[in-house]
Amino acid sequence: MESLVYNEQGKETGKVALPEAVFGLPKNDDLVHQVVVSMQSNARTNVAHVKDRSEVRGGGKKPWKQKGTGRARHGSRRSPIWIGGGVTHGPRNEKNFDKKINRKMARKALHTVLSGKVKDAEVLFVDSFSTEEPKAAWAKGVLDALGGVKGYEAIANRKNNAVLIAVGEKNDAVFKSFGNFGNVAIMEARNINPVDALSYKHIVFVGPDACVAEVAREKGNA
Repeated sequence: MESLVYNEQGKETGKVALPEAVFGLPKNDDLVHQVVVSMQSNARTNVAHVKDRSEVRGGGKKPWKQKGTGRARHGSRRSPIWIGGGVTHGPRNEKNFDKKINRKMARKALHTVLSGKVKDAEVLFVDSFSTEEPKAAWAKGVLDALGGVKGYEAIANRKNNAVLIAVGEKNDAVFKSFGNFGNVAIMEARNINPVDALSYKHIVFVGPDACVAEVAREKGNA
């Protein structure tokens, strides 16, 4: 299978061969869901944390004597029924949300997502980006030009999660040029994963041959 290649002005410059094993797979929603949920769970950070009665401050002395006061008996101010006492059954940061992702499952899930995006005309291949110094105006011009390609108008018009730009080789000037656009993400193609691919409407691969080789390459453990 093949796909058209454009330049940064949005003009056709040729074609790129796409491997069927990466860009021609059928839908597999169950696999993609399992991998995405696992990756999101692994990225989860335990922030919410409450102190139980053994961790709150104070409570070393019995509030009042056991009998003769007419009040209910208490042994510690750290009891959960006291204001300022420990919390019962609250969130704790010791909980482990990690889930194992099989390497082959993760790779196939990525290829399945990319295949679906190619079929839905949401993947665009660009021969190269070139700028000698970081320029947001240049980056805006590139987005407008690519948004002029039929079917890819969202690249220029969508306010949120418009496009994920994956480059075959990192260029600091290019990365910085797109850094101020909240609806754009840019990364090296070797780092793309199913969560990234699904988070944006379109994917632009810059340097088609290198990008295709990277997403098709077998990697280490996910």
